[in-house]
Amino acid sequence: MLDIDGWLTAYLAVMAAVIGAVGGSFVNCLAWRTVHKEKITRGLSHCIRCGHVLRAWDLVPVLSWALLGGKCRYCKEKISLRYPAVELFMACVSLAVLFRFDVSFQYLYYMGFSFLLLAEGLVDLESYEIPNRFQAASFLWWCLFLPFHADQMVRYLADSLAGGFLIAGGLLCISLVFDRMLGRESLGGADIKLFFITGLYLGFAVNLLNLILSCLLGLILAAVLKAAFKRRGEKGTAAGRIADGLIPFGPAIGLSSILCVLVGSRITGWYISLF
Repeated sequence: MLDIDGWLTAYLAVMAAVIGAVGGSFVNCLAWRTVHKEKITRGLSHCIRCGHVLRAWDLVPVLSWALLGGKCRYCKEKISLRYPAVELFMACVSLAVLFRFDVSFQYLYYMGFSFLLLAEGLVDLESYEIPNRFQAASFLWWCLFLPFHADQMVRYLADSLAGGFLIAGGLLCISLVFDRMLGRESLGGADIKLFFITGLYLGFAVNLLNLILSCLLGLILAAVLKAAFKRRGEKGTAAGRIADGLIPFGPAIGLSSILCVLVGSRITGWYISLF
């Protein structure tokens, strides 16, 4: 559909960017309320500093933050750069998914997956936990779209289940060995469950690539967070966990999984063609 007309392509691109930004804004709110034990279904959006209820014109993704100079309209406290950054990031993800899969069920499928990965990553970044309900939601979203693979159901299920069980199962075995060697938990159980979920969406070969890429991104994230805490002189719980060698792995898995959705099959296909 993107190739039909230039104006149609532009319109669809704008709509995709809006969907991504609005979804990113909602996930920001969902993640913050999850970490701070607030129900997403109760209460209107409010400033996390002064508690003032925000109006519709305060909640326009990216634009409201820019027009207000990055400050709350009511208490003038700074609003974290995280909010517009996540909104812009998801706008870009939505555009990339649109141009990768066009207007199709795959666009909806992978955007839902991306939003769930974002929620898990943001919660893990702040709380070092990935709630099981997010994992369950990701599994149910995968199940919901199974009928769209009816023409190749057996092959799709075999690849998905192999990607989930073999990668997550292998990680579990490795982590148990390292737990015994180190005398402490080396890899969180939630991270292993998340790799099972990504395997369902990506299949075996691409999820193996996802595992490798996630580890690289995790090392980069750990270095960045450690440098940030050191520069700001923070000595809180999060900084202590980084110092102890614990890192929130969820954001790295999420980013890697989104990259694998976009280019993973092409990379693994190219690699396999070499043999």
